[in-house]
Amino acid sequence: MKKLMLAMGVAAGLCGAAWAVTGQVTAGERTSLFDGTSLTGWKVLRCEAAVTNGMILIKDGNGLVQSEKTYGDFVFECEWKALKPDKWDSGIYFRYDPNLVGKPWPKRYQANLKQGDEGNVSGLNGATSKGLFKAHDWNTLKLTVHGTHAELEVNGKLAWKADGLGSVADSHIALQAEVPNGGQHLFKNIFITELK
Repeated sequence: MKKLMLAMGVAAGLCGAAWAVTGQVTAGERTSLFDGTSLTGWKVLRCEAAVTNGMILIKDGNGLVQSEKTYGDFVFECEWKALKPDKWDSGIYFRYDPNLVGKPWPKRYQANLKQGDEGNVSGLNGATSKGLFKAHDWNTLKLTVHGTHAELEVNGKLAWKADGLGSVADSHIALQAEVPNGGQHLFKNIFITELK
């Protein structure tokens, strides 16, 4: 029994060393953040949102559809589509201060879904996407956040990898509503995988 315990301790130590060298992390279970029928698990702040045909429709206002739960390191996945013919504008907020007193949106960070700026994250050096989004169609987005590092895949292709995120440990994830200027948006197939 002592030998078995010693072997298990050595194996655990080697796994820890491997993680320190390679930077690998383990992932939890991929979980749906949207049940397709209700906004259970979300809080609607200063905007209007509804569920229609298994999708979240950002209907009106300037605000957020914010996850009730907070997350530290994660992989966030969704599909989205802009309904406005041009000049659409929305975004995915992450690692932000949820204090919205006197303003509709937080300062940082936002994976932008604004026309011509899709996938870009201001305030994060190197987080710039070019030419991967499809206008007037469904797009997939996969955002990985771990420590100070983030990376984005758009429609199955790597858009960017960047380092330099601030120190907010856990925060909500939110869909941005900017309907008066940016139009309505649809979101579906929303998943989260927590990283450990």
